[in-house]
Amino acid sequence: MDQFWVIPGSEDLHESTETQEGSGAPNPLVRLDPGLFIWTILTFLILFFVLSKYAWRPLLAALESREKTIRSSLEDAEKAKQELERLNAETETIISEARSEAQSIRLEAKSAGEKVKADIIAQAGKDAKKLLDENEKQIQVEKDRAINEIRQEVVGLTLTVAERVIRKNLSKEDNQKLIEGSLKTLKGYDA
Repeated sequence: MDQFWVIPGSEDLHESTETQEGSGAPNPLVRLDPGLFIWTILTFLILFFVLSKYAWRPLLAALESREKTIRSSLEDAEKAKQELERLNAETETIISEARSEAQSIRLEAKSAGEKVKADIIAQAGKDAKKLLDENEKQIQVEKDRAINEIRQEVVGLTLTVAERVIRKNLSKEDNQKLIEGSLKTLKGYDA
């Protein structure tokens, strides 16, 4: 295990780094060569320049564009969230107003129903009183008519009885006086 933790350039190089395809020369990648070092740095700088000109700038521009898009999307989402909260609050306000209005309409309808009920009861009472008064008048008229008929009958019967008692027919004036006297007596018995 010690041979894997060896410092490069030491005498105990791994056999793959010591020989290249069976040749006795050491591996050139492991050797420290100033010319290779310069070419490696030069290649790195050229590659860095080419990448920075053609790859990094477009990549950075794409990343910045993507960042702006994401930031814009987040701002739009925040605006949409705020708008949704505002709409929810407005909806709650509208719903509470609608409930309040429905409650007031219900109360108004109930009071209007009570008023109509009271009006109908009052009108029914008036109609019943009117009907009762008309019936009482009708009864009074019928009573008066019946009393007049009874008077007429009584007068007729009185004349017949008087005629039979006296057996003679009195004069017209006497009849009239007798009838008036009987009527005066009957008026005292009005029901």
